[in-house]
Amino acid sequence: MRAAPAPLATVNADAWRMLADRAIEPNGYYLPDWELAVDASARGRSNASVICAWRDARLTGLLPVISAWRAWKIPLPALVSADPYGTLCTPLLDRELAEPAALEIMSQARAAGAHALILRAAALDGPAMKAFREELRRDGLRPVLLQSHLRASLDATRDADELLQEALGAKKLKELRRQRNRLADHGAVHFDIARTPEDVASAVETFLQLEASGWKAQRGTALAQDPGDAAFIRRATVTLAAHGQCEIVTLRAADTPVAAGIVLRHRDRAFFFKLGVDERFAKFSPGVQLTLELTRHLCADPAIRFADSTAAPDHPMINPIWRGRLAIGDVLIPLRRHDPVVPLIRAALALRQAIREPARRAVRFLRQCRESRQEKSA
Repeated sequence: MRAAPAPLATVNADAWRMLADRAIEPNGYYLPDWELAVDASARGRSNASVICAWRDARLTGLLPVISAWRAWKIPLPALVSADPYGTLCTPLLDRELAEPAALEIMSQARAAGAHALILRAAALDGPAMKAFREELRRDGLRPVLLQSHLRASLDATRDADELLQEALGAKKLKELRRQRNRLADHGAVHFDIARTPEDVASAVETFLQLEASGWKAQRGTALAQDPGDAAFIRRATVTLAAHGQCEIVTLRAADTPVAAGIVLRHRDRAFFFKLGVDERFAKFSPGVQLTLELTRHLCADPAIRFADSTAAPDHPMINPIWRGRLAIGDVLIPLRRHDPVVPLIRAALALRQAIREPARRAVRFLRQCRESRQEKSA
């Protein structure tokens, strides 16, 4: 008899938080207060299942999952990491029991009838993937890389001014200072950080208004446009702030917010979730100005060593500023030796990719052109 994965909402949140505190690799998007809020109401992302690894009464591994049919409308015997609304699906593994936890997650997926486990948007070079690779190696198996890309990241241990000078150069920084001075004609420019649940509850409303005022609303991706998405982000940001795991940063000219961003924090990492700008101030590059201030803020924080932009590859705004690169990819993990079904799963996914990729490239190119015009002045 197959053991179906349990509903995600049934996981004990306290046990989940303790696992997150012990995780070998941080992932702000699989923190319980974030993922439970996603699961409760986010558009197209609710009602996921979960695979858990336990050692006695200690939760040692956790991976939210959905079926391949739900992920791609393909009837494949595979479980797929659930989309947490942020582009990172690295599982949470106990740092003291990472390899046994990875093995148990694979065993649970196999017991559910899956022939493969597919990790979407996983950090390829981190210790969590290393734990899976090691357990597969012991069984004579290897993971299959389905696709990969590099995205912008920040070494927050460095001096911010030196980093920005290297990334942008003196000429570009001078132009950005000129734009900031022109923005100051509308009122004194200041960078605010909301940390407490009360302040975050207010700041998230500012963020939602900014995001819904521009091109994201035209594209239909602004969070405020869907009641479930709006409920998710309000709940997630406030509950995470209560644990010191969320900040909302806002750039203002006097009392007018011109840009705002949501930042998650997990252990020594920060995750830049989303950015909203007032496009009436586009000629002053408000998104870039906010990101410069955020860079200085993170580099000055001794608790943060690394920041993941969680942005699309080749993002026109953040790539020139955060010059570090993080390898992200989709990985197929076979669950049985010499399984003839696994090559069929791989072939079906490759065919889907081949059909969709030209259209995705065209959409991405047009989107980047639009973002470049609207979020950058030069």
